[in-house]
Amino acid sequence: MLAKSTQFARLLAFFIVIITVFGCNPTRQTSKKGLKYFERGEYEWAIQALKPLADQQLAGDKSAYYVAESYRLSNRIGLALPYYQKAQTQGVEDVLINYHIALAAKSLGDYPQCKAALTKFLQSKPNRFYQIKAEIELENLDKIPTLVQKQSPVALFPLMGNTPKTEFAAQKIGNELLFTSSSKPLIYKNNGLPFLGLYSAPLLKENEITTPHLFSAQLYKENANDGTPAFSHDGTTVVFARGNTGKSKDPSPDVDLYISKKNGNDWSEPERLAISDSIAWDGSPSFSYDDRTLYFSSNRRGGKGGLDLYRVPVDNSGRFGRPINLGSIINTPGDEIFPFVSENGKLYFSSDGHPSIGGLDLYVASRNDNEINIEHLGVPMNSIGDDFAINLSDPLSGYISSNRPGGKGDDDIYFFKSSGAEEHWWSNDSTNTTTNQVLKTVNYALAVQVVQPDGKAIPGVQVSTRRNGETSEVFTSDKLGKIDALSLNSGDEIQFKLEKDGYISARSSFSLEGREIPQALLKKELTDTTFTFKIVMDQPEIGKEISQFYQLNSIYYDLDKADIRQDATIELDKIVNFLQDNPQVNLELGAHTDARATAAYNQKLSQRRAESAVKYIIQRGIAKDRIKPKGYGESQLINECSDGVDCPEEMHQQNRRTEFKIIQINQE
Repeated sequence: MLAKSTQFARLLAFFIVIITVFGCNPTRQTSKKGLKYFERGEYEWAIQALKPLADQQLAGDKSAYYVAESYRLSNRIGLALPYYQKAQTQGVEDVLINYHIALAAKSLGDYPQCKAALTKFLQSKPNRFYQIKAEIELENLDKIPTLVQKQSPVALFPLMGNTPKTEFAAQKIGNELLFTSSSKPLIYKNNGLPFLGLYSAPLLKENEITTPHLFSAQLYKENANDGTPAFSHDGTTVVFARGNTGKSKDPSPDVDLYISKKNGNDWSEPERLAISDSIAWDGSPSFSYDDRTLYFSSNRRGGKGGLDLYRVPVDNSGRFGRPINLGSIINTPGDEIFPFVSENGKLYFSSDGHPSIGGLDLYVASRNDNEINIEHLGVPMNSIGDDFAINLSDPLSGYISSNRPGGKGDDDIYFFKSSGAEEHWWSNDSTNTTTNQVLKTVNYALAVQVVQPDGKAIPGVQVSTRRNGETSEVFTSDKLGKIDALSLNSGDEIQFKLEKDGYISARSSFSLEGREIPQALLKKELTDTTFTFKIVMDQPEIGKEISQFYQLNSIYYDLDKADIRQDATIELDKIVNFLQDNPQVNLELGAHTDARATAAYNQKLSQRRAESAVKYIIQRGIAKDRIKPKGYGESQLINECSDGVDCPEEMHQQNRRTEFKIIQINQE
């Protein structure tokens, strides 16, 4: 009897272990699945998988933190607040958690909690970039009481036609309202909403539409987000934003600008604009009233912080020039987005870096001699939500977009109308919050030194300079490798060409864009700042990689293609310059792939890409025997992302690289 009892007890214990293991396993699997969704940027799916675990508040579980991050990264930061708070009470460590809590609290109108969280964040001594953002945000909080009292003489009406979907960026064209809507059949996994597209609807009255329809089949792509179109004033050209396919193999995983021309009643196949940066977010385009300038927003390298506003000149033949940052009066360490230029030249835009009530607020900027006026548009144009994408139908009325409380969907469209003239409808004499920003002056200078890779100075180097594309001065480096200090003006870019016998001729450039001190942080009327810039030269050597001498970036290709893209021509033109500057050197162009697809396929693909790039260089006048194409496929990965290893897209991209190395040095 005792033996049977013992046997039964052991059997019972075994079943308890089995039940425990398999009972816990679904939870572990759900957590693992949720993290995979998060790593792939499928934030809505991550929220659905991790939220049940986050609500349980299990000890040691970080689900609440990843739910909060997923809400923030899919532009729903208000919903992130309780999950950041849960994560914090559970001891999750993230140096930015108090910063995110502050912005989430602000988006809900909880300014005391925002201030408390920012204060804690600054006490943690964050890096300089976030310190500046937090200090500006803390300073701007004190201005909110004045902002919320500013009443603009504007009547605001929600559009009768808003739905639980996302509708924004509306503009009146004839008797129809064109807008961006999440109405495509496929779901964008980032936020769980349908992909965005361009839709149009007849206007019954200024704030009421009937059933929307697809704007154009030619401007439609099922598995991408399309939106925020800018039309030339003759209606024959449109520039719009496209991107975020959500696919891991998307060659340009962020947003780019596309252009299309009208052909009768149809539009041409959209082409990617060369001014787009393939690794940056470029969106919300807008033409000036005379169509001679295109404005847009971008987080490309060299900006003032997050998203900045840029302008691009357009010549008489419709060609686009070089993007120019609008500077630190307009742009801040925060986000500036959705520019719109009115007939009288005033720039409207949205920002969360200037003093705002909630997230993005609406502003207007105008210039008067040496002063730039930046004015908050007040209430009801602005709210504790994101308020953006203003578009004037005439000087007295137009449309904005907002996710403020009380709306129908994620973003909604609102119609506004004023009884005053455009230059007055945003002003209120009793609570005028105009910022007459008299420019505080910074004297910028650049100290240049020429050195070897080990840091040793190189005297006697001829240094030719070009400022903003125009030939400037020629210097010779002294015994310390230095040349005379160069004065810099706002927006300056200086190109350098360096030559000395026995050394590889080098080229380099320095841009002041993105390095200027924000006006909000300048305490004195006059500040002197000198940048130190070292340029490396080296002696030619077989096998040496030359990228550092010509500031070369990798060349990217469209998925499964070897064609040379517009952004790749910029880098290949640098190679042409290198070979012209160094006639004694022959190069190998080595193309590499990531480990996805078979090794044999990748080997052939990399060889085709290398040959395509070499063909481009030869067509620019370089002798065929001076550059050799070599495809390496996936044989020389620079990280652990080999076959079968689950890696994020950024790590795969590190392997999709091009290298230029010296393979022969000819006698001069």
